[in-house]
Amino acid sequence: MKHANWLVVVTLVVLSGMAAAQMHSNTTIIAQVPFDFMVANKVVPAGQYTVQAFAVDTNILVIRNPGSTVGLFSRVSLTESKQGATHYALLFNHYGNRYFLAGVEIEGSKTAYRVTKSKAEAELEAQNVSATNEIVLAYLK
Repeated sequence: MKHANWLVVVTLVVLSGMAAAQMHSNTTIIAQVPFDFMVANKVVPAGQYTVQAFAVDTNILVIRNPGSTVGLFSRVSLTESKQGATHYALLFNHYGNRYFLAGVEIEGSKTAYRVTKSKAEAELEAQNVSATNEIVLAYLK
């Protein structure tokens, strides 16, 4: 029985390591975002953004706008889907005139990166404000 328990633990560790390896720190995706949006409790302007996993911790994304001084980190969680994503994309939740970065999809990967919700988005959800989903296609650099 002890061996079975250890086998389960080792299997879970290996699988979680494989999921985390989906987007390496040297993988960069680029997207042109046509609207201001919130991420990590900050409003950032519309523009071109690069997104990549943080070299030290793949559960953190580095989001930069190379044409401005915008650069920030955002904690993410990894989710698995049955089929791989068909494109590189930034996913947004849209409430009225406000956009919130919700996630990142990597073409061919079953792993999606879900951005931790900001306080402002959590407040809108608590008020039962309805949201729509917006997808901004990206490409691999």
